[in-house]
Formats: sequence, C-alpha cells, structure tokens
Amino acid sequence: MNPRTKLGAVVAVAVMGVSGLTGSAGASPGTPDQRAIAGADRSIREHAEELRLAPGDALTPPTITSGPGGLRYLLYRRTHHGLPVYGGEVIVSTDGTGTVGNAVVTGQRATLNLGAAGVTPRVSAAEAAAKALGETAGTGEKAGYGVGTPRLLVHAMTGHPRLAWETVVTGGTQVAPVSRRVFVDALDGTVVDSVDQIAHGIGNSRFNGNPVTIRTSGSGGRYSMIDPNFPNLQCGGVSGGPYTKSTDSWGNGQGTNLETACVDVMFGVQKFSDMLKQWLSRSGVNGTGGGYPARVGLNTVDNQWNGSYVYFGHNQANDRQLVSLDMVAHEYGHAVFDTSGVGGPARDAEGKALAESTGDIFGALTEHYVNHPADLDEPDYLVGEEVNMVGTGPIRYMFNPSLAGDPNCYPVPSGLDPHRAAGPQNHWFYLLAEGTNPVGKPVSPVCGGPSRLTGIGIVKAGQIFYSGLQLRSSAWTLGRSRLATVHAAKMLFTCAEVTATKAAWTAVNVGPQSGEDTC
Repeated sequence: MNPRTKLGAVVAVAVMGVSGLTGSAGASPGTPDQRAIAGADRSIREHAEELRLAPGDALTPPTITSGPGGLRYLLYRRTHHGLPVYGGEVIVSTDGTGTVGNAVVTGQRATLNLGAAGVTPRVSAAEAAAKALGETAGTGEKAGYGVGTPRLLVHAMTGHPRLAWETVVTGGTQVAPVSRRVFVDALDGTVVDSVDQIAHGIGNSRFNGNPVTIRTSGSGGRYSMIDPNFPNLQCGGVSGGPYTKSTDSWGNGQGTNLETACVDVMFGVQKFSDMLKQWLSRSGVNGTGGGYPARVGLNTVDNQWNGSYVYFGHNQANDRQLVSLDMVAHEYGHAVFDTSGVGGPARDAEGKALAESTGDIFGALTEHYVNHPADLDEPDYLVGEEVNMVGTGPIRYMFNPSLAGDPNCYPVPSGLDPHRAAGPQNHWFYLLAEGTNPVGKPVSPVCGGPSRLTGIGIVKAGQIFYSGLQLRSSAWTLGRSRLATVHAAKMLFTCAEVTATKAAWTAVNVGPQSGEDTC
C-alpha cells in the first residue's frame, strides 16, 4: 500500500471548524484505505449540520498518508465554484478499521460566499505576476528573479475570503536565495499575503566513520550519486546535478571536501528514510517513496530547504561542511514538515518555530536509529555539536534549551528567531521521551505541573509526534500541536501514553486545549 495515495469520489460538502468527529466504518469491506475513506466520508455527511456549508463548495478525493499502528490521515482539498481554496483543506484521521478519530480544518476563517460571478478576475495573470515580482525583488533588481505561472484560487486564510492569483517568485543570491509565494487580489491588484518557502557506493565520511556504504547508481565506469531506491534523491555541487565519476568510491574524509560532504548527506538521508519507514511507517521523505536533491558548497554559515531541494553550507571556521547526521536529518525534516497535514511551509512565527523544532526532533530520532558510537555523531539531544557551527559547540540543547539562551517553555518573546523559538517543543519532546531524571542522560527542568516525569521512550515519542504532525493545519501552533499529539497518543497507545503526552506539554507551559481528548 502506498502511504500517500488518492482514492474515492468527490465529497460535495464543505468542512469547517470541526474537531472530535466520531464515526465508524463498521464492517466496511475492502482495503484499509477504502475503509478509512468510507468512515471519513460518512462522518463528514453525518456532521453536516455542524459544518459551515457553502454553495459551490466541494471536497476533492482525499490524499491518504499512513502512520504507525495502522493509522490513516485523509487530506481533502476544498474547491469553491471549481477553484482551489487556500486554507480550506480538511484532514480526517482514522484507525485501521476506518473508525474516525477527528477532523481539522486547516485555516479557513469564514464561510465562502463569492458566488459564481465572484470568481471572475479583473486583474490579469500577467499583471499579478508583475505585482508579485515587484513586491519581492524591488525596483531595479528584477533581472535575477523568475516568476512562475500564476494560479487563480480563493484565499481563505483571513476573515475576508477573496479571489486571488498565487505566484511563486524565485531568485536572490547564493547566500540569500529567495522562493516566495505571493497572493495578489484578483479584483483590485493588492497583495493579500506572501509566504517564504526557504527554511533557513563506498564513501569516505567526515562524520559517520570510514568507510560507509551509500546507495549510488551506475556501472561499467560511470557512477552517480543518485539513490536508485528513492526518486529525486541525489547529491552534487551547488550549481546542480549529481556528482558523477568513473569509480564508485567517493570523498576523502576531509571536512572541506565537497564530495565527502555528499557522502555524509547521502548516508544521513538514507538512514533518515530508513528510520521513517521502520519507526513511523512513512515511505520516503515525501511520503510517496521519493526524496529531494541535495546541493553542497553553499558559501555561507547556513543550511537551507527551499521546498524543492536542500543546500548545505559550511561552519564559521570553514573547516567542515554542515552535514553531520542530525543536521542532514534536520533539513530533510523540513521536507517532511512541508508534506505533512495540509502541507507547504509554515506561515507565521510560531509555525516557523515548530518547523525548526520538527527538524531537531527528526535529527534526534535519526541519531538514535543509527546508534553511532561515542566517537561519531552518537544518539543524544544536542543539535549540531559535531559541526561546531559557530565555534561554541551545540547550537541547541533539547533537554534544556536555556543552555543556549533559548526559552525552555511557552510563551516565547515576540520576534524571536524561529531556531531559538524551537525550544518549547524540543523540550516537550525530550520530557516525553526521557522524562526529567533519566538514567545516564541529562536532567531536564520543568516550568509547570509535576516536578518529576517519566519518559515513554524515543520510539513511542517519535510515533506520537509524527502522527500528530499529520494533522497539521495551516495555522500551526503549540496549542494545536498539543491537541494533535494527545489525539495521536490516544489512537496509538493507552492512557499511560496519553497522560505522559499531556504532562510533558504542561511541563513546558502549554496547557489543556478546548476539545482535547480524554482517556
């Protein structure tokens, strides 16, 4: 079964503001996916009176993502008079029998009522593209930028839904690349919204031991750093294209060698993909058995995910590339974040912080899955300690974010960098996995609730976190993450795990939420 497939017929209803749906597929025949669709469609119809239905609305056939324990997550995309609705998606979770756990709407704030005449633009696609380009590049700087083909849709992420053109603008410099979705009102030409999409064989490895085995492609004197098992997963230089050579032996183990950096990238993302499959039942980084290309040699102290591929840079001393096991998993964790739930990049500050925390959590999970010895990138809850990014060792401490000057708990100061604001969810994950006083591991403080917590183990914690992430909405917050992970714990495990999930959130000052599952 493909863990992210499309099945079923169009559901001609709108789903608004629904949580805690209950419904059962009963003895529905067919595959687990078919039972999930039957249960979800039935629940949507049964709860129609609770929904803000709008004439002209429809839900397209769902995309289904699998999770641990037989869970299914069904993503329904909304159309209004045939146009896509940005923010109108619905996510329904079911168990293996098709019994519905809950449903969430991803960001739509008001019932749509544009009418058939209201979906005719007055501003042309070309005018919208020019507006988007001007807003992104600025006067006199447009030569190095590209503009995608505008797409007409309904923008529903504000209290005033409107017809809009969505355009992707790319460009910038190697040090500061740009990839931005710009929404231009199709009636008056004003900019409604914009979303940045960039998140800041045998090989000789720098961080994973020598030699390491990586999957490559080719034979007979021509080999490439292309993974044959995961489409689009490859590694090469910053200008694009995979490294290719006459032998299937790569790198020299030196921190400044870019071919060596690709050895570490391929090793890291292949192990990350294995962890996703074995522990979380996800097929590939993108959820459909595929991956994304990597490019090494970015000439800055930074790694970047732009929605299509990952750039890896160097540390401040410029003596090694930022490709340790946890750093690779972190960047590809952004890709998992962007292809979970509603999908796409985070919109606002709290969502961006949760995206950064997602990368850190996947880094810790991958380290524990690989289980390197202490002289390599061993399993821990430090971030970036092997690359010494800015000359001060780890850049984040998940068990006690304050050690790096980051907040341990909610709320965080306004305007804080998303990497630093990742602290509360990182801290929650450590407390859930390990507790406050784990044997042989760092002590972790609490900000609220009981002073001592017992962890449930990193695999269970990872399954709860990942399953909650599949219910991700457009407006993703710590409160919504608590709701989703508590629900995931209930669907996957027993009252003990539900209680532990809640206690860990309370310990970082994210308290009970309206509509939260009970045990």
